[in-house]
Amino acid sequence: MHDRVLPNESVLDREDAAADDLVAELRAEVKAAGLWAPHVPPEAGGTGTGFLDYAYLNEQIGRTLWGQLVFGCQAPDAGNAEILHLFGTEEQKERWLFPLVAGNIRSFFSMTEPDAPGSDPTTLRTRAVRDGDEYVIDGHKWFSSGAEGAAFGIVMAVTDPAADPHLRASQIIVPADTPGVDIVRAIPTMGHRGRNWSTHCEVRYTNVRVPAANLLGDEGSGFLIAQKRLGPGRIHHVMRWLGQMQRAFELMCTYSLEREAFGEPLAQKQTVQNWIADSYAEIQACRLATLDAAHKIDGGDEARVEISAIKFSAARVLQDVIDRAIQVHGARGLTDETPLAKMAMQARAGRIYDGPDEVHRQVVARRILKAFATGDGWHFS
Repeated sequence: MHDRVLPNESVLDREDAAADDLVAELRAEVKAAGLWAPHVPPEAGGTGTGFLDYAYLNEQIGRTLWGQLVFGCQAPDAGNAEILHLFGTEEQKERWLFPLVAGNIRSFFSMTEPDAPGSDPTTLRTRAVRDGDEYVIDGHKWFSSGAEGAAFGIVMAVTDPAADPHLRASQIIVPADTPGVDIVRAIPTMGHRGRNWSTHCEVRYTNVRVPAANLLGDEGSGFLIAQKRLGPGRIHHVMRWLGQMQRAFELMCTYSLEREAFGEPLAQKQTVQNWIADSYAEIQACRLATLDAAHKIDGGDEARVEISAIKFSAARVLQDVIDRAIQVHGARGLTDETPLAKMAMQARAGRIYDGPDEVHRQVVARRILKAFATGDGWHFS
């Protein structure tokens, strides 16, 4: 990351043919180093050995947006690979998982809808009706990240509207070239349209027919699979955010020592010192909470409370640390002379994607209160 990726960040930011060539070159180096796809284990085609090890790797990978692409662990491919590994049939793994993990194809995840809140998948309206040996899918999705140029998507659709709310939906693999799949547009997000893997697309499904064998897991297990996918995905985001926090912290400290105002370095100002001290304490708290959650997941714990807690708390710390770093840089912090402005834009989205802060706070509070209501209380460990 230090020697090869960060020095080439300006080239990668252009997202053009030269950037594509550089990504291919860097990916070859990562594979040769035995660090490719660290989010999945060797049996899935990766090099992963567990969440705790991945936390240490991902903090470095996350120092720039391009790190995850270079190391083959970019969203949404990473999450799709994980659920294909956990729930896919052998045929599905051969056709979709192994080429995906190898970096030969890309994918997208199609759950969020314009007319239903992404934070509540039980309200989805897209339908998948069984017709013999096929499913017929009709619906309207958006924020299907990476859909442009992808080989396939995993679509969450209602297969039994009369079932319990958490058993209504299923997840189905849909090849992107299937008739009726219409990638309407890439939605510009905070001024950035993205290219290929970084797009956020609106997608319509009209009479889309796919084999019933493309069902992922059991019919009605879509919500369960979504939780299995989104839980690890959330902690992966936080792992990368630690790298962003650390980078912003380093920029803030370095510039405060270099820049003088009113006859002394900014580092001598008490307000700046407070920002540095607060940032250190908050980053370290996030780091230790993330490592604790990763350790619990490796031990077989769902760690739902821990993941939700770090998802909303780390999102806030990420924004705060980057904002302080921008303030120390003054007007320079708003320009593209530093990576801080782009980091700030990405950080704001972290409070919404994979569940808004408010939902994660609710999850934490409800689970803790339920433990107290049953007389067990909540045990910090």
